[in-house]
Amino acid sequence: MPQLRISEAAELLGVSDDTVRRMVDAGRLEAGTDDSGRRVVDGAALAALAQEVAAPPHVGPVREESARNRMRGLVTRVVTDTVMAQVELQAGPFRLVSLMSREAVEDLGLDVGSVAIASIKSTHVVVGVPE
Repeated sequence: MPQLRISEAAELLGVSDDTVRRMVDAGRLEAGTDDSGRRVVDGAALAALAQEVAAPPHVGPVREESARNRMRGLVTRVVTDTVMAQVELQAGPFRLVSLMSREAVEDLGLDVGSVAIASIKSTHVVVGVPE
């Protein structure tokens, strides 16, 4: 399972590092240590928490928008069959769903708790793994 540093978890949740530490201390989020002794949280547990705390924002009328957007988030669900896959991503308060080949999911190593970037252009959503 993917393990994320406290700072990465905070960025993905849109909160401070201290807020994530308080969540860990309160037992709301489990943490361990990596090989370097840094505190890390389980990606799947973080994905579940991201869905829990997500509240859709009020979006008013759009005056202008870009043709292409990128959203970083956590994979919250992966459903595959022999050919295709459905990948759900929680990017802050936004839930994104992408249909792609099973091979693409395997090539990218996407699993619940993985960090991914959704590139949105018109009717297509392309999910990639950050460097």
